[in-house]
Amino acid sequence: MKITKLEHSCLLVEMPAPVNRTALFDPGVMSEPYIDADSLEYLDDIFITHSHADHMSVPLIKRLREKFPDVRITGPRQVVAQLKQEGVEATTEEPDGVVFFDSKHEKVQPLFEPPEEIGVHYLDMLSHPGDSHSFQETKAILALPVTAPWGSMVNAVKLGIQLHPEYIVPIHDWHWRDEARTQAYDMLEKVFAAEGIKFLKLENGKPVTIDL
Repeated sequence: MKITKLEHSCLLVEMPAPVNRTALFDPGVMSEPYIDADSLEYLDDIFITHSHADHMSVPLIKRLREKFPDVRITGPRQVVAQLKQEGVEATTEEPDGVVFFDSKHEKVQPLFEPPEEIGVHYLDMLSHPGDSHSFQETKAILALPVTAPWGSMVNAVKLGIQLHPEYIVPIHDWHWRDEARTQAYDMLEKVFAAEGIKFLKLENGKPVTIDL
């Protein structure tokens, strides 16, 4: 499995032959400068965990649909309804190789009401929870939100240790300046290594290959 982070919570996940499947998770507004639809060769699935703009950029999704008219777009009901208003077809149904799991958006009142959200287990290998530290399951690779207005790095570490995946991919860290991200990644790498967990210090646009 090849994983490329494309800012914030957006991951491009590519599976080689014999699977030959490519998926994009949570392409939000922060990811627009990092995703060039013309440069992508394949795209089978777009998964959107919830409707917030940092996880779902409608203009970007429209550009991707123009390039890949047969791409499957999957999300919760609010996402499907919003995209339908924009003339983009999407579904709430799990495609083959995907299982949704309980991963509710963390509470954000009194700022606003939390949206409907899904967690996605992909090909029995990778789990993307959206904006949550409240889920209780993961596959071998966990995309873990490491900082957020609704959460903290301490909560992220506690959850990662509790669930104990083989690998942790950091997501939801647009809020950090580069120097803070580097420092935090170094700290997280050491903490998780002590627990036997590999923390992947991803850089935007630079793929990492994981053999499971």
